[in-house]
Amino acid sequence: MTKDLTSGSPLKVILLFTVPLVLGNLFQQFYALADTIIVGRYCGVSALASVGSTGSINYLILGFVIGVCNGFAIPIAQLFGAHDDHDLRRHVANAAWLCLGGSVILTVLTVTLTRPLLVLMQTPADILDGAVIYIGWIFAGIPFIFLYNMVAGIMRALGDSKTPLYFLILTSVLNIGLDLLFVIPLNMGILGAALATDISQAISGVFSFVYLCRKFEILKMQKGEARISKRACLRLLGIGFPMGLQCSITAIGSVIVQWAVNVLGSTAVAAVTAASKTMNLLTVPLEIVGTAMATYAGQNLGAARMDRVRKGVHSALLIACIYAIASLIILHFADVTIMGLFLDTTTEVEIVRMGQEYLFWNSVFFIPLGALIVWRYSIQGLGFSTLAMLAGVAEMVARTAVAIVLVPLLGYFGAELANPAAWIAACLFLYPAYLWTCRHLDNRLLAAKLRLQSKEVESNESLA
Repeated sequence: MTKDLTSGSPLKVILLFTVPLVLGNLFQQFYALADTIIVGRYCGVSALASVGSTGSINYLILGFVIGVCNGFAIPIAQLFGAHDDHDLRRHVANAAWLCLGGSVILTVLTVTLTRPLLVLMQTPADILDGAVIYIGWIFAGIPFIFLYNMVAGIMRALGDSKTPLYFLILTSVLNIGLDLLFVIPLNMGILGAALATDISQAISGVFSFVYLCRKFEILKMQKGEARISKRACLRLLGIGFPMGLQCSITAIGSVIVQWAVNVLGSTAVAAVTAASKTMNLLTVPLEIVGTAMATYAGQNLGAARMDRVRKGVHSALLIACIYAIASLIILHFADVTIMGLFLDTTTEVEIVRMGQEYLFWNSVFFIPLGALIVWRYSIQGLGFSTLAMLAGVAEMVARTAVAIVLVPLLGYFGAELANPAAWIAACLFLYPAYLWTCRHLDNRLLAAKLRLQSKEVESNESLA
């Protein structure tokens, strides 16, 4: 069930590893999209805006969870590349303990603070109650989100990007079915959409965990390996926490932009919601190329193959650029069609027009987005997640500046420039950071090689 990414053509290896991830994350997108589509179609624009107004705060919290789990997978990928199975199992066990504790704490905090956070963001009064119901129940399912993403991260670290896809296909279909059941015949509205997501996440997490325990022989725990280890926990947190924080820091900028959009009214909120969901559908593959690079870079660093890391980054940048151009072309011709999934484009003409503008000004900057994703995840896979976190700070500062300066000055057009400004700011930081990281690791691996050679010479001389 495992796959070694330290041999073969980097371009071919990355593509083969990425395709199942892309499909899996597209199905994961359907979790949220099913809620948005069905609520928008059957509950009206106000309900759509209620769900959409929670997007940034949802990413703030759940992005932290996903970032932490992806970060925990990086030391596991490095140990797998180094063929250190004993320490690998120790890190898997400690990742599980950390996720268990973190899920309890985060669930209590977020459910308690849901309404105060939405009020602080100046969520319009006519959609506030619906937003509280939706995101409050989504946060109640955080333990299962932790469970699934931890298991999926471990599988990817071991080179298996296909199995998580199978579970996501199953549970995405279930989520859509439950959405339709709860929202239409049972008339449960926004609450029904949230419960459908929670139930689907729970099934996905439990099923994937059972499968992991039964099918991955390399993870069969030996005596003492499941105990809490301070060293393993510190190593996991040293990479996982900055990655989670990076996602949250990036999301803070999005929250501030959402606050600025909320001030513009429910129509602007609905337009940004429809456009963002449309854009997210097409940018999933870019994010997945990055996720693949984190595993690829981690395994090849464990195998001391920095030459393959560089070749892999070049291949990933090529893939990202080609896809970014293709996405721009698709959006030019199909933007209204895709937005039609979320609202009635024949009646909501103003929302559609505003959504088209938003998509245009974002899509022309997809190449910088692809570059920053490749560099950021590669740096994380090499173990320097603090640098990736600082790139998140650059994104946050750029989005905050746009929200504070450009939105009051330019109105909705200012909000359209928030993402492009953030992506360019991150690229300006990440490219030099990537070059420095590679040089630093080259020197470290060379020093380790020289020490080993010196010890071999001393050993031979003593034998002589």
